[in-house]
Parts: sequence; C-alpha cells; structure tokens
Amino acid sequence: MSRYDRGRSFDPGSRSERKSFGGRGGGSRGGGGGRGGFGGGSFGSSFRGGGGGGFGGGFGGKKDKLNNNPGQFLRKPKWDLDALPPFKKDLYREHANVQNRSMQEIDEYRRRCELTVQGRNVPKPVVAFEEASFPSYVMDTIRKEGFQEPTVIQAQGWPAALSGRDLVGIAQTGSGKTISFILPAIVHINNQPLLQPGDGPVALVLCPTRELAQQVQAVSSQYGRNSKVRSVCIYGGAPKGPQIRELERGVEICIATPGRLIDMLEGRKTNLRRCTFLVLDEADRMLDMGFEPQIRTIIEQIRPDRQTLMWSATWPKEVQGLASDFLRDYVHITVGTLGLTANHKILQIVDVCEETEKDFKLIKLLEEIMGESENKSLIFTETKKRADELTRRMRRDGWPAMCIHGDKSQPERDWVLNEFRKGNAPILVATDVASRGLDISDIKFVINFDFPNCSEDYVHRIGRTARSDRTGTSYTFFTIGNAKQAKDLISVLKEANQHVNPKLLTMAEQARGMFGKSRSRYRDKSAPGGHFNRSSYGDSRSDYRSGGGNRSGHSSFSGGGRGGSGRGGGHMSTANKSFNSNRTQDSHGGRNQSQQNGSWNQMGSQQNNMMGGGYNNYSNSYTQQAPPPPPPGPPPSQPNPPQPLMQQQQQQQQQQQQQQQQQQQQYTQATAAAYPQATYQAYQQQATNAVQGKYSKLQHGLMLNRDDHSPYNVLEILCIFIKADNDGGKDMIILIFNSLAVTICIHC
Repeated sequence: MSRYDRGRSFDPGSRSERKSFGGRGGGSRGGGGGRGGFGGGSFGSSFRGGGGGGFGGGFGGKKDKLNNNPGQFLRKPKWDLDALPPFKKDLYREHANVQNRSMQEIDEYRRRCELTVQGRNVPKPVVAFEEASFPSYVMDTIRKEGFQEPTVIQAQGWPAALSGRDLVGIAQTGSGKTISFILPAIVHINNQPLLQPGDGPVALVLCPTRELAQQVQAVSSQYGRNSKVRSVCIYGGAPKGPQIRELERGVEICIATPGRLIDMLEGRKTNLRRCTFLVLDEADRMLDMGFEPQIRTIIEQIRPDRQTLMWSATWPKEVQGLASDFLRDYVHITVGTLGLTANHKILQIVDVCEETEKDFKLIKLLEEIMGESENKSLIFTETKKRADELTRRMRRDGWPAMCIHGDKSQPERDWVLNEFRKGNAPILVATDVASRGLDISDIKFVINFDFPNCSEDYVHRIGRTARSDRTGTSYTFFTIGNAKQAKDLISVLKEANQHVNPKLLTMAEQARGMFGKSRSRYRDKSAPGGHFNRSSYGDSRSDYRSGGGNRSGHSSFSGGGRGGSGRGGGHMSTANKSFNSNRTQDSHGGRNQSQQNGSWNQMGSQQNNMMGGGYNNYSNSYTQQAPPPPPPGPPPSQPNPPQPLMQQQQQQQQQQQQQQQQQQQQYTQATAAAYPQATYQAYQQQATNAVQGKYSKLQHGLMLNRDDHSPYNVLEILCIFIKADNDGGKDMIILIFNSLAVTICIHC
C-alpha cells in the first residue's frame, strides 16, 4: 500500500507499475490487456478508465464517465464583500490577571513551555480556565470534566481564536488541539444570528479520516449540549440518508471528511453560505492523503472574510503553502520545535530484529503486557492483509485481539472501537487508519509490528498513547528492510531524550553507504558486465522497468512468454516463490538455453541462463551471475536403434539418473577434499534443520580455504540444500558471491 491506509483510495505504486502492468497500452490513465498479459489497465476502472485485459488480453481502457474530479460540478461563487451580511469575530475580553502580567512573566512562561509565537499583536496566554473569559455554559462543562489547567496549545490558542484572528497551531499529538478549536467555535456560533431554513452550518471542521471526524463530533456534542449547539458528522463509508436528514434539520457545526462533504455540496444537500468559522484539523495528513484539490474546492465555497484555524502536528512546505493561500494576517503558534518531535512522556523502545523474529517477540511482549493492570495495547501493521493475518493468528492462540482497517465496514469499525474502549478486547490491531484521530485516553502501549513508511507516521502512531497528562510506552520492531528510516528515527529518539539502540546506529551507518546519492544503485559493478534488478531493500516494492504481467501485484518481470519489453507476455507468480521462466527472452532477443545438468534440475524448474547480457529479475533478493556449470559427466552413450516409445522414455530416465548420481559423487569427493568431514556434516545438518524447521531466512558465511576456489565447493553446498528440501523444490535458493565468502539464503 502507499506510504497511508485510507480505505477509499488506492496505492499508485511505482512508475513502472503504472506504465507496464498489463502489457501493451498500460499507461497511467488507461488500460489494455496486452497479448496474454495478466492485468488490464494500470489501476483498473478506478483511475480514469482502465479495465479490459485479463489473461488473454482484452479491450483497451475507456474514459470513465464517472465523476473523477470531485467538485467539478460546483460553481465557484463570486463574492461581493459589501453585499455579505456582517458577522462578529472579535469575542475575546482580556482578563484582569492577564492584563497585569508583565512581558517578563509571559516570556518566562513561553520559554518554560517551549511555546513559540509569530505574528502581529499576539494575545497573551492564559494560565487558568477562568482567564479565557468563556461564557458560563462553557465553563460548567469544563468544571464537570475536572480539568485543572489548560494545556500549552490551549493557553495560547484560545485568546487568538476568540480574538477573531486566523491561526496556525503546531503541536504534538495528545496536546488538546480539539478543545482548542471546539470551544471558540461554540462561542463564535452563539454570537451569530440564528439559522434560517435552508441555511448551512456556521462552523465547518474538515478532518482526514472518519475516525478523527467521529472523535471531534463527540467532543462537539459534549461541550455544545448546554448551549443547544447542534453538530453533525458526515463521512464516507456510512449511509447518506441519516446524514442528509441531519443537515436538512439544520446544524451549527458540521464535521466532515472532504470527499463526502463535496458529495453533499454537489447534491445540494447543504451549502456553506453561512459558514464563517473554518477549521482544518490535521492539515498535514489531509495533504498527504491527496485532499488538497478537495480542500481548495471547499474553501472556494466559503466567504473570503471567514475566520480560519489550521491545526497540524508538522509544518511541511505543503501546509505552509496552504496557509499562505487561505489565511490572512495569521498567528503562528508552535509548541516544541518545528522539526519532527514525539511526545516526551512516551518511553520509546526500538528492537532491531529479523523479520522472522517478529511473531515470537510479539507474543513474549504481550505476555508481559497482559500481566499489567493497565494493558490496553494498539498494534500497528503496514498493510490490511497483514493486520487480518496477525489478528487471525492471535485469536487462534487465545489472545483477545480485534482488527480495524480501511476495508472494514463502518458499523464493524464502530463496534470494534467501542469494544476496545470498554476494555472487552484490550488488543487492537490496526493500519494507519487509526494512527491519527483515535483518541482513547487509556491506551498504555503502542506496538509497531511493522515500521511505517516515514518517521512522521511513526510519531503519530506512538502518539495514540500518553494522551493528556498520562504516560505511555511504545515498542517498535525495526528490521533491515526499514534501514532507510533509521536516520530519521534516531533523530526522533534523540530529540525526545530516549535511549538509542546501538544496533540502530550501526544500521544507519550501513544504510548511508548503501542508499547513497548514486543513481546506478541497481548496477552490480563487481560482476563483469552483469546487471541485476532488485526490489526496494528488504521490501516487496519494485523499481523494475521490464515487461510482462505478474500475479504478485508488483511491477513486471521479464519472465514468461515474450517478457522483457512491456509488450504483453505471460505472467510470473511470486506467491509461492517459484519462477516460471521457461521461454523468456533477454534484452537482445535471443532465446535462453536451459541447463540440464545435475543439481540445477532438482529445484523443480529449469534454470535459464540469460544470453547476451540480459537481466536476472528476482524479487526480494540480491542476485548475481549464476555459478559456473559443473564439470561434465561421462560422455553420453551412443544412441540405440529405434525402440518403442515407452522403452525409450524409460531408458532416458535411467541414463539421467545415472548421470546425476555420478555428478553428485564427484561433487561430494571434491568437497570432502576441500573441507573436513565434520564441517561437511555440520552444514548438511544445518541445511536440513533450516528447511524442515521452516525458517524464513538462514545465512551462513563459508570461507573457501582452497587456493583455486573451485566451483565444486559452491555447487556441493547447493546440493546439500537441495537434498534437504522436502517440499518438492518450492524453496527459492539464491547464491550470492562475495570475494571468498559464500552467503546462502533460503526463503521458505
């Protein structure tokens, strides 16, 4: 999936996936099945056409007649500010205690709280709820909640918002940003004229996800109950009927996701003519999810003299551009630093491990966590499939786990979250759909089973714990496949004064050399004239440019049929880690020759040797040129006179078996001469245990002690692993040569 899991969208993948997934005609806006290719259009029918294709080719993609440009049917209003009815924005009355504070006291408070403000005539912060000059209907609710004092973002944000100023608030997760804009919105609404039939909401809150929208709506209902302020939450994935009826009754606050709101506006179920208070919650997340066109379309429907509040956890260039376009003379408030920061009340533990160790480590960790009195845990995975599989295994083993992700229906997601809040299911497995906006105050542990695509998502994931004034703990399984993110993760840990795992520092140093600025990182310069493609380091995403469709959902390999040029061809399946490349063509068009020698045939498929310097395309592994062929066996016997077909086949099989036995004896003798018998037996036993035990990865470093470095040694080790394979050749065995060392990897 793409760097975020959002249910209603898709993962565009790499450029090669967009261009050559389905063979001929597979452009980024259309389809075409090609000649025997596997897939149709680039993304099917959900991205401006597509479709067609299939195993036997098909029809080219057609222009989709659906609305692929949300908001294209909305007419941009021509605003005349002189003709618009006036409204009140400046509602703040500075408390006497705030007036009497000196600038030295204010500066000391801001320095102690790491509060930075920018802008013209920034109001002084308040340090008590009474100093914010809220009406009694707001203060009564605050007292019932039992809060002692406002958070830092609330202390500075309330005076600015109540003054009618545009505002940008940057603060870490769990800092109370929701109340920072809901209470000023309620005060703003109660100072405007009452709604008339046909009027839309006065305050609009845009959220990136339905979970965050529901959280904001719950807070809005709680604090607006005393003042009779009505609110509605509209989002995709739920029936439109109840949402439309709520809008038609009239609501003062509308909390919405951009897509569903545009649907309502285009259907004329509501309007934004009365909207004078706009909030963009988690603005950075909405831009990352690609909602910028929708946001701009929605803002065009709102009068330009509105009050706009933008809240975010980070301050990237995209958010800065949006603020400069739609905010006027705004106050910029930052709690902490502008860099990527995590909540300092979270204990962050990073475990550098192998991919195969995750399941075992997770079970051991949960055994310790479930022994605690506060054990509510949130486990994050990278994909929806991984979340379902992990939940299924955990429930099978008796763990009280539940799962949510973008493909779950909204009623199911609501029920799961409710069970998690009540504690009936203290373990929740989720994708990034819950990384922001999931405001459950008593989450004690966050476990990153899969590290996210970027450190920004990591910060928001662990921010689900340590809400308000609580503390929490995060555990992260960090593998070599996440090496690219090691540097950013170290920066986050150091900024939060957390212990940095020495293994993580070592991995960051190694990744610096491995993922440098060189554009030719897919070229193996050590192999003479050799090239190889690989997927992203330890990951399943690929950057291949060669053709042919495939079943793995990734980019195309040049395997099967006429692959290699993106012009169709058969498919290559990587689901069972076996390759089907019996008739591939290399980059020069020459047909490959199959080796029929010895142990190569025992892998269950023919091993093809590329002619003319073609590419060896494997996924999830490094590959180089194949080892030299084994020495020829005894010369083949002279052909016998013609015999019946059955006898000829039996005789050929016997000859092949004899030839293989002779070659294996030669290999065994060569290896016995190079290594002591104990070493040979040890490697044979390790290989047998590796395959029978179903370990996902086993690496051995084997130094060749002979001066001539005979290839028999390498092939003998290969024979050992093949001999130990009890699964009919389904295991993929890759040899990687590095000077005198031989690294053997088994993917089960």
